[in-house]
Amino acid sequence: MNYTKLLFSIVFTLLSVVVFGQQRPRQAQQQGSRVELQGADSLVGGTFNGQRIDKLIGNVQFKQRDAVLFADSVYQYKDRNFLEAFGNVRINQADTVNMRGDRATYDGNTRMAKMIGNVVMTDPRMTLNTPSLDYNLNEKTAVYTEGGTIVDPENRLESRRGTYDTRSKMFTFQQDVKVFTADYNIDAQNMRYNTLSKIVYFQGPTFIRGQQGDLYAEEGTYNTITKVSNFGRNAYILTKEYRLGGDKLYYDENRGYGYAEKNVSLRSLKDDVTIRGQVGRYWRDRGEAKVYGSPVMETILDKDTLYLSADTLYSQEAKGIRVKSMLFAYPNVKIFKKDLQGKADSLSYNRTDSVMHFNRKPVLWSENSQLVSDTIHVQLRNKTIDRMYMYSNAFISSEDSLKNYNQVKGRNMVAYFQEGDIRRVNVNGNGESLYFALEGDSVLTGMNKAICSNMVLKFAENKLNTISFLVQPDASFIPPHELPDSERRLQGFNWMAELRPTRKDVFAPRAPQKAKAPAKKAPAAKPATKKGANTKKK
Repeated sequence: MNYTKLLFSIVFTLLSVVVFGQQRPRQAQQQGSRVELQGADSLVGGTFNGQRIDKLIGNVQFKQRDAVLFADSVYQYKDRNFLEAFGNVRINQADTVNMRGDRATYDGNTRMAKMIGNVVMTDPRMTLNTPSLDYNLNEKTAVYTEGGTIVDPENRLESRRGTYDTRSKMFTFQQDVKVFTADYNIDAQNMRYNTLSKIVYFQGPTFIRGQQGDLYAEEGTYNTITKVSNFGRNAYILTKEYRLGGDKLYYDENRGYGYAEKNVSLRSLKDDVTIRGQVGRYWRDRGEAKVYGSPVMETILDKDTLYLSADTLYSQEAKGIRVKSMLFAYPNVKIFKKDLQGKADSLSYNRTDSVMHFNRKPVLWSENSQLVSDTIHVQLRNKTIDRMYMYSNAFISSEDSLKNYNQVKGRNMVAYFQEGDIRRVNVNGNGESLYFALEGDSVLTGMNKAICSNMVLKFAENKLNTISFLVQPDASFIPPHELPDSERRLQGFNWMAELRPTRKDVFAPRAPQKAKAPAKKAPAAKPATKKGANTKKK
């Protein structure tokens, strides 16, 4: 039992030595961190409510380590190592950070200063104005919560709350953040700003508005010196001509160059055309934009949405009197609309003249009809098809209820539309036609065959109604029992229903390919104006 008591006594003695040894350095440190009076015009001391208070008046100066406090008057609480300063209060730390205000408190133990009233904080990089400021002299960080304005040689920043790290020169802003530069104004809810690099970091909805265009993003950086932006999450660039957006967005204001990745959308604001893809590029001064990575264009045509896809979609705005606003699609073009589908190697859309050029063996389908030519031009009026020009080896075929193929071919053709429906087709040169006569859409009664250089086909409800032969035709009617299979096809006929794009085909992902230059458009041709006798279809 005595041995046990002796053992406990030794343990408690050792613990006491350890605790006492730990307290001695802490006490020594606290004693070495006393706020020291450097000078004052007068001193009045006394004890109030059990604590010693010294009131110093006139040119008061205190010092602690690398910090010096100046004021007109100060209450010093020696027992607490605490100061209350009044009138023209200034705090200087290491001759780099300076603060001034109407009054302040300073805790010498925690080295925390609170400045109140018309506070101005300066360092070699910036000036901060705020109604009140908390400053940690150990961490060298300042915090304001009643609104502040920061001014440096290039920018002015405002926010409701903020923190400034004087070592890293980094501001952290929160709530109603605004940045004003020579070229841009920025609005955000959360932002950081480095006064050394002049880079703005933002997290959350951010708007950047400038003379050359606006930018929006929910995360990213903006260099106020180089005017280079790197954005993420729902970012977009908005100019007078375009809106370019994507999950990732790079924009160089000086070069006027933008680059977007993932879920890219490019919208032409003048004619409400939208292109979506995975990669987009934009050249502001050239008025050019390119989208690739399975791009799809959307626009309104005949009060319905037209979808167009290709390996690359390239848009060019008019940048002069003689320059047209153009859209180029190449290669492997596919289009889809409820009543119109098509394919071509390349396409150019003159948005100034509202002409769409299908190049290199294009094929169009409309309901049961197939239209083929070396080149097809579609003339739009008020976003509705007005005319269709088919140049060289023009061929129109349609499938009837008995799987027969009505066919018309010629050198060139011009189709006229009314309210989106085909009304008339002029065949100009080398005209030939085959049409099958049906009774009740179920019994074949024969086939009309005609050869005539020029023809006029008139339609009603998108079905052929009459054929007019404008020169002396070579026409015949062949009954079914005299109709061999070899006579059922005109030379050059090729029914390509398996190539007819669906909406799913237009939106299908594409394998990366090297882009080709768009084909040159064919010269415009005038429709035929000759008149002749009408011959009704049998």
